[in-house]
Amino acid sequence: MANVKNTAKTFKLNTGDLIPAVGLGTWQSAPGEVGTAVEAALATGYRHIDTAFAYGNEKEVGDGIKASGVPREDIWLTTKLDNPWHKRVAEAIDRSLENLSTSYVDLYLMHWPCSSDPDDMSRVFDDWDYVDTWREMQKLVGTGKVKNIGVSNFGIKHLERLLNDPSCKIVPAVNQIELHPSNPSPKLVAYNTSKGIHSSAYSPLGSSNSPFYTNDTILSIAKSKDRTPQQVLLVWGLQKGWSVLPKSVTKSRIEANWNLDGWSLTEEELAKIDAIPDRFKVCGDDWIPIKVFFGDDE
Repeated sequence: MANVKNTAKTFKLNTGDLIPAVGLGTWQSAPGEVGTAVEAALATGYRHIDTAFAYGNEKEVGDGIKASGVPREDIWLTTKLDNPWHKRVAEAIDRSLENLSTSYVDLYLMHWPCSSDPDDMSRVFDDWDYVDTWREMQKLVGTGKVKNIGVSNFGIKHLERLLNDPSCKIVPAVNQIELHPSNPSPKLVAYNTSKGIHSSAYSPLGSSNSPFYTNDTILSIAKSKDRTPQQVLLVWGLQKGWSVLPKSVTKSRIEANWNLDGWSLTEEELAKIDAIPDRFKVCGDDWIPIKVFFGDDE
């Protein structure tokens, strides 16, 4: 067991590229904190940084990468297309690259299957949706600006419609979705896998003030392993076969979340975590003009 190297682990995408299994998430990271967090993560050993235009922190992420001194080619950088930019994909990627002070991203995701009208964010376009957006995203491949394209917050219904559309020439490399023991989404993960789409987990710790930090099952396993609840949750996700994106702006937690080598969970421990009955979502869809979660992932 001592030879388990979770932090060196990668997953091969359907493009052949290798995505690092553990990354730093930056959602809900306050301005003024993100750059320092990225710099600390890269100094610790992380080589996967996840951001999005909608987070409003791409520039600080870019500053943190630059300050770290780690060569850009050694870092896997993900950002995302924001909902009001679905009709302006080429312009959107250029804006993100400018913010990030880089010439390319390793992964560009459609953040939501929701083509919001920028002139009225309470509605979506009548003449455009995510299938049209994907057609435009496909044009970025081969430009040198984007190495891989994928989606985020897509359910089975969205993926089936996209993959069956004649305009879909490229299968998404990744579907980044909320994944943790209280939102394990087994049907959706299995569907992703069946189509060669890698599942990447956002909010793998259950977000701020997570109930997992007081969950008896998680605490018991953490105590028996002499590990933190966060470390147990991350290794659970890795052993499920998905990349994990824990968010933190605290140096000590960033370092602890990276301390995953030399141990693993037993089949019995995995089963105990799987059996946690509580269900909740950190991120809902009530803030966007259309429903995107249909409960078809359980």
